[in-house]
Amino acid sequence: MQKLEELYTGKAKSVFRTDDPDRFIMVFRNDTSAFDGKKVAQLERKGMVNNRFNAFIMEKLAAAGIPTHFERVLSDNEALVKKLEMLPLECVVRNYAAGSICRRYGLEEGMVLNPPTFELFLKSDALGDPMCNEYHVHSFGWATEEQIARMKELTFRINDVLQPLFLAGNMLLVDYKLEFGLFNGELMLGDEFSPDGCRIWDKDTREKLDKDRFRQDLGNVVEAYEEVGRRLGVSFA
Repeated sequence: MQKLEELYTGKAKSVFRTDDPDRFIMVFRNDTSAFDGKKVAQLERKGMVNNRFNAFIMEKLAAAGIPTHFERVLSDNEALVKKLEMLPLECVVRNYAAGSICRRYGLEEGMVLNPPTFELFLKSDALGDPMCNEYHVHSFGWATEEQIARMKELTFRINDVLQPLFLAGNMLLVDYKLEFGLFNGELMLGDEFSPDGCRIWDKDTREKLDKDRFRQDLGNVVEAYEEVGRRLGVSFA
């Protein structure tokens, strides 16, 4: 697989074209940012850790019948993925109250959300990733009704796979975001799943083991990511 020109550079990943028109190489960088890029840093080993973590989760989801764009790890910080036509949306599932939902509704952090909530956000840095509803998504042409229903179905199926996986490692999967795209007309999970895009707490102590360590200056960010991986059985060798 030949790596060609760079197509896209995000806050923590880059995407490169390959000699296969249906495949991209996704590069996980050590860059870290928060608050819409207002806080940035370089964290040694982060790209490698997130790449290995993402591969582990994507393989678990694929084994459970969830279609994903992930194909295989190419190097410490590179993965081969299918070329998706991404929908401009983030699907957020919340099992416990934390972050913006607490600020919006005055909820106590850690409150159990039963059933889990499902929220949609428009991916737009310029607009601050605003929350939207299914009527907005359909009316504005961001996704069809069928695609919305499929994203919601897959999101809750993913939650059914991941919640017990994290609980087995004595961790709470508090919330996370998912992104979806189309490959030959089939909707499937894209982007990544890593502690960068979710909240993970120790079940007993409620210690934060995710990107909130960076947001809140708690330190040992990559070490926390590695601890989550160790509990799940991810190999960083």
